[in-house]
Amino acid sequence: MNILVTGANGQLGNEMRIVSKDTRDDYTFTDVVEVEGVETTLLDITDAEAVRRMVKEKGIGCIVNCAAYTNVDKAESDEVLCRKLNAEAPKILGEAMKEVNGLLVQISTDYVFGGAPYNTPCREDQKGTPTGVYGQTKLEGEQNIEAVGCDYVIIRTAWLYSEFGHNFVKTMLNLTATKPALGVVFDQAGTPTYAYDLAVAIKAVLADYGKEHPKDGYSKRGIYHFSNEGVCSWYDFTKTIAALAGNTACGIEPCHSNEFPSPVKRPAYSVLDKTKIKETFGLKIPYWADSLRKCMGNMNVLK
Repeated sequence: MNILVTGANGQLGNEMRIVSKDTRDDYTFTDVVEVEGVETTLLDITDAEAVRRMVKEKGIGCIVNCAAYTNVDKAESDEVLCRKLNAEAPKILGEAMKEVNGLLVQISTDYVFGGAPYNTPCREDQKGTPTGVYGQTKLEGEQNIEAVGCDYVIIRTAWLYSEFGHNFVKTMLNLTATKPALGVVFDQAGTPTYAYDLAVAIKAVLADYGKEHPKDGYSKRGIYHFSNEGVCSWYDFTKTIAALAGNTACGIEPCHSNEFPSPVKRPAYSVLDKTKIKETFGLKIPYWADSLRKCMGNMNVLK
């Protein structure tokens, strides 16, 4: 199968590069910028004609969309671009896949929730209640894909980190190594997700789709949730990062969200129920702290 990956130079895109190496599929990795030493095909996913042309030229049967506007705070003042990337581009990708009877794997987010006081893991069939532009545009992207009517697998994930790019783990490694004290919010709960584990899950979806060869629609199309197992606050996450790195000199204290003014209200509880994806694709998902240790080992920062 010929697979196109967008946003290939981001966290998840780079992990897709890694997991693709032990498959027989032919991957085309695209982005809007090139990185020295990394093979990248330039593609603007907001350009419908460019997308259709590449799908035709490469014989693409599946698109994995790892591209998105992810700056949650900046999205509040940059709504036009955020909506273009998060809502309109997925529609373009979905239309391109519908034309060739292919599959779109769309990465979405726990930020589609947040406006209701959840205290149990969020299920796929719960109504989206986003509290900001980022979450709203990602939800619109999901709805646009469903309206197109292509075969799709939408995977909502949360708190993504990896060895690549900028992320919370790298930021906390730096701060706990250089600051004498640090306050981190404890009243937002979720689950960290190692991008490599998500890439492995995507690979399982692609393998299943390749075996099914659907002619009348993919039987497993729909929305799924994926994060690592377990639950923690940003405070707990930071404490674990610092402990694994041996950054014990920094005093890490819990604090409330309102102590860090932000243009957007973040979900207070966005733990994702992963029952559906585990049962449908037979996945065994690692515990978040185990995956964090694995990632930090790959970064050579374990004590």
